[in-house]
Order: sequence, then structure tokens, then C-alpha cells
Amino acid sequence: MEKPTKDKAWSFHIAYFLLALIGVLILQQMWTVYRQTEVVPYSEFESLLRESKIASVEVGSDIVRATLEEPMKDGRKQIVAVRVPTDIAAELEAAKVKYSGVVENTWISTLLSWVVPIALFFIVWSFLSRRMTQGLGSVMQIGQSRAKVFVETDVKVGFADVAGVDEAKEELQEIVAFLKDPTTYGRLGARIPKGILLVGPPGTGKTLLARAVAGEAGVPFFSITGSEFVEMFVGVGAARVRDLFAQARASAPCIIFIDELDALGRARGISGLSGGHDEKEQTLNQLLAELDGFDPSSGVVLLAATNRPEVLDPALLRAGRFDRQISVDRPDKIGRVAILKVHLKKIKLGADVDPSEIAAMTPGFTGADLANLVNEAATLATRRRAASVTLDDFTSAIERVIAGPEKRNRLLHPRERRIVAFHEMGHAIVAMALPDMDPIKKVSIIPRGMGALGYTMQMPTEDRYLMTRTELMNRMTVLLGGRAAEMNVFHEATTGAADDLQRATEMARAMATRYGMEPSVGQASYIAERPRYLDIADLGQRRSEASEETSARIDRAVRELVDEAFAGATRILKECASIHEEAAKRLLEEETFTEEELEPIHAQVEARLKARGPGSASNAEPSGSHFAASGG
Repeated sequence: MEKPTKDKAWSFHIAYFLLALIGVLILQQMWTVYRQTEVVPYSEFESLLRESKIASVEVGSDIVRATLEEPMKDGRKQIVAVRVPTDIAAELEAAKVKYSGVVENTWISTLLSWVVPIALFFIVWSFLSRRMTQGLGSVMQIGQSRAKVFVETDVKVGFADVAGVDEAKEELQEIVAFLKDPTTYGRLGARIPKGILLVGPPGTGKTLLARAVAGEAGVPFFSITGSEFVEMFVGVGAARVRDLFAQARASAPCIIFIDELDALGRARGISGLSGGHDEKEQTLNQLLAELDGFDPSSGVVLLAATNRPEVLDPALLRAGRFDRQISVDRPDKIGRVAILKVHLKKIKLGADVDPSEIAAMTPGFTGADLANLVNEAATLATRRRAASVTLDDFTSAIERVIAGPEKRNRLLHPRERRIVAFHEMGHAIVAMALPDMDPIKKVSIIPRGMGALGYTMQMPTEDRYLMTRTELMNRMTVLLGGRAAEMNVFHEATTGAADDLQRATEMARAMATRYGMEPSVGQASYIAERPRYLDIADLGQRRSEASEETSARIDRAVRELVDEAFAGATRILKECASIHEEAAKRLLEEETFTEEELEPIHAQVEARLKARGPGSASNAEPSGSHFAASGG
């Protein structure tokens, strides 16, 4: 098969050589004719004609070419003259004036008359063909993989650019070691896992980790999302899976990264329907077959990411396919500090900015949230034309990210503003009355976001992972402090406590049905686990497994827990009524209390409760909510 190819290439070069030779001969002939031909005025041609010095004449539409009887002094034997109309020539001859004709140069217009229509035709044709190709989904290439291929020079991300997920990075280090030196890595008979699944909430850096592995290993990186495999045409997804693995084998060693694997690997038959789901199942079956068919020692590593591992097909997660799962969770405080240091390098910081202090104010934030926070702070500093980004900018950015932007143009009725002020100070004073509480950073009655007419911000001093019954009860008490304030002062409930009531009720129901914290219900869990894999009904919802009698007891227990929390909040606010009223009036005037401005109020509350004696408030802290805000 190679010999015909070489002969074809050889004949191709010979043809070019012959064309070049013919071109050279034509140019040589034209140059020779040009050197032998003299261009003279038409009057000189007439003179030579009268003197009988011309042997023959070739007459064209614009020129005449004459051959002389004897060569001229420079050896030329031919002359060329541009014709002049006979009547004009006669008059010029009579006046004894030297004259010559001029040939109009029309080659440009002639060329344009041919080139412009052809060029326009090709432009219109290419535009229409491109539109047709896009509209039909590239029918000729529909079975080819749509993976974006990044060569080793394109991936400029390394492990140094990924922070806050040290455990996941350690798990992936051996992937890098294998891709760099597979022989040394497998000297003891170990093999690399066929598939590595990155599992974690959105924004925790799963995709960034995959790119970092490719960047550290210096190998090509095939990136595609699970939704790009399936099209409206049957069999396209399976064809794209085959093509993707074929390209990867040809480029080995390399990394295949499938983002949002749940779009492709959802459990088969989970919907109980046919039709379009058959195409997804075919695509998944082809992926399973490819995972069984390729040898990891060839240097092809499959990475995937998902934030919904519970819906994946169990056949996809068995040993020999995606046989390793790496958790990429929300970072702790140390991780948040590391992530902030990476992003803070890109902006100009003020002297008062401390990453540890920002990390303490952002529990529960993911890497994407922290990147957005840094950008928001820089934007706020730019808006006020500051020379650098200060800590106040970060504080304002946190409020903006969590509660939404301020709505100072939203004018409230004076009575509504008064209700909001007492409501928010109710949350604050109840929280102040409970020992070992999370500090209150801010209280404001400035409307924010879509519907919040005010908010009370609490920030924990440390990350919390376990909570006691007393802590949950006191969290509920803080949530119901706003409703208790409305009832104590205005003797009527408003709609402003809707979000507080919903959160308190959810907490109480979890205590009764999930945590076994309510004696009247017992030490049992009445919430079924979320359906996994092949369970069809109620996908994504939790359903109760309690009988009707037990459900009635649960409802009573939930109501008693909420009432108990409401009674505690009411009791605290009645004991601190004068402090509550004075602080609410000041809040109406100033609109916002900072942590420093709340310290005197906190001291008054502690002194009042201490004077009342022990037992006036529960000896517990509020729940470890990352951000406690009551909607106005």
C-alpha cells in the first residue's frame, strides 16, 4: 500500500516541474519578442511606409506590427505602433505634427468583471453551507466526539493553583506519577485505577483538580460534559463514546475528563419509560463497554466529576470501572485561608486585610464562592475609586453575596420600618441572652435582595460539625425572636417571620424524625433514605416511614418544640423590654448596627439577666448557622 502512494507523490512533483518549464519557455519567448520589437509613434510608421522601408504589416484592432526591410541600428527588425483614425492622421500629417495612438488599459476592469462575481458566489456559498451545517448539527461529523482537546502546553494549571483540597490532591498525586513514569510505578505489579470519580458539592474545584492533574503530568487533556454525548439522533451518543476513546488511545498517555457524569451515567430504567431514555441507556452501555475494554497500562486515565452520585448507575461504580471515588468537600477554615491566598494575589490589598479574618466570616463557602467574593470586594473598591481593597470591602461583599444588594430606594411605611426594627432587634437580643453564642456581626433594617426588609448577621467563630439538642433548641429560639418581638410590642403577627417559622419548623421536625431528640417520639428515625439507583418512586425526596399514629405524635412533638422555643424567646424579650425598645429606636435612626455598636447593648442584656438570677435564659449557644438572617 505504500508504493502506490510514493509513485503518486513522484508523478505529482513531475507535473509541477513540467508546468514550471513550460512557463519559463513562454516567458523567454515573450522576452525575446519584446527585445526584437521597437514601439514607435504612428507618424513614424507612416513615414517609413511612404519611404518603402516596410516589408510586411500585421494590422490589429488597436495596433499595427510591421517588419522592416532592413534592421534598425540596434538590430531590431520589427516595430509596433498604436493606430490612429485615418481622418485625424491626415490632418496631423498636413500640420506636420508628430503623433501616436494610445491603447486604453482595460485589463483591471476585465479582471474585476471575472473575479468579483466569482468571489461573491464563493462567499455566499460558504456562508449558506456553514449555516446549513450548524442547523443540521454537522450531520457528516455527528458521530465524532465533541471533546475539547487541550495539549500539554494549553493546560497551564497545576496543583499550586488548587488550594483547600489537600486530601484530594494527595489522592491524585499517584495518577500524575503513573502518567510521568508508568514503568517505575508498576514495578511491584500495581495498576492505576481505571476510573477516578470526583464527588462533591458544586463549586468545590472538581474540574480544576482534573485540569491540574493534566497540567502536572504534561499530557493531553480531553474535556467533555456528559450532556454532549446525547443528541436527537439514535446511536449518536454511543458513536461519540467510541470516537472519544479511540482518539484518547491514539494520544496516550492522556486524560479523559467527563464533567457532570450524572447527565450520562444516570441509573438505567429509573424512569420506567422508554423512548428517549433508550438512547441514554445505549450511550451508558457503550461507556461501560469501553471501560471494560481499555487497558489502564496504556496510559489513558479516565476522570469524571459529579455532585449527584446517588443517581449514578451501580454498574458504573463497581470495581474495575470507576473503582475510586475522591471526595472534594467544602473547605474548612484552613482550606479557605489557602484558597483566599491564591485569589488575593490577583488584586491590590490594603494593609488591614487578613485572610484568616475573612475565612472566619465565610464558613460553608466553596472555592467558587470565595473567588466570587474576592471579585465582588475588588469591584466595590473600584466603584468607590479606592487605591486598594480593604477589609470593609470584603465585609460588604459578604453581605452582598449572602443577603443581596442594598435596596435603599425601597421606601417603607414608617409603621413597617418600626416593625422591622423591633423584629431584627428581637433576634439580636435573644441571641445576646444565650451564653457561648456566635457573635452578632451586624443588624440592619436596610432592605436587601428580593424580599428581605432587614437582617441579623451571626458568624460562628469556628467550624461546627456536631450539635446537641440544647444547641438546636436555642437556634430555634433565636429564629423565633423576631416573631416574639412582634407579639410583645405590637400584639399582632406579621408576614415578616415566614422564613423564620419555616426554618424553625424544619429544624424541629428533623429533631423529632431524624435525630431521635424528642422523648415523646422515641429514639428512632422515621425518615427513609433518599432512593438510590433502581428505586423508581419519589426520586430525590425523603418520605416518612411512620404510621398514622406515629405521624400524629410527630406533628404534636414538632409543634411543642416550636412553642417551647417561642416561649423562651418571649420570656427573654419581656425581661429585656426596656433595652429592646431603646435599641430598636436607635436602630430606626441609624439603620445599621455594627459589632462594635452592639457591644454596649450586649453588656446591658447580660447585666439584666444576671440581676434576674440563674435560669432566666437557656445555657446554650445558638445553632451553628453560617448566616442567620431574618427576612423582613
